[in-house]
Amino acid sequence: MIVTIARVTDPDRFMEIFETIGEAKRREHGCRGARAYFDPDDPHRVWSVFDWDAEDYEGFLADPDIPAIARELKLQSPPVLAVAAIELEA
Repeated sequence: MIVTIARVTDPDRFMEIFETIGEAKRREHGCRGARAYFDPDDPHRVWSVFDWDAEDYEGFLADPDIPAIARELKLQSPPVLAVAAIELEA
């Protein structure tokens, strides 16, 4: 799992791109699924959870199309990778 946290200027535009162009590009790089959660206290803060292997995620980040897609997502700054504090079986 890959979890990122980002601030967006336009949540509706973020969702539009996340569901279309973003999905196609993630799929191209081996992503098996994605979810986006908006912070209930801040609609401009989004948590994205991806079913993705780390090496495929790295390939996605290296893709030359990503900066343009990030601009279309209306990100205020690059997403921050959230690192798990602990991982348990159940």
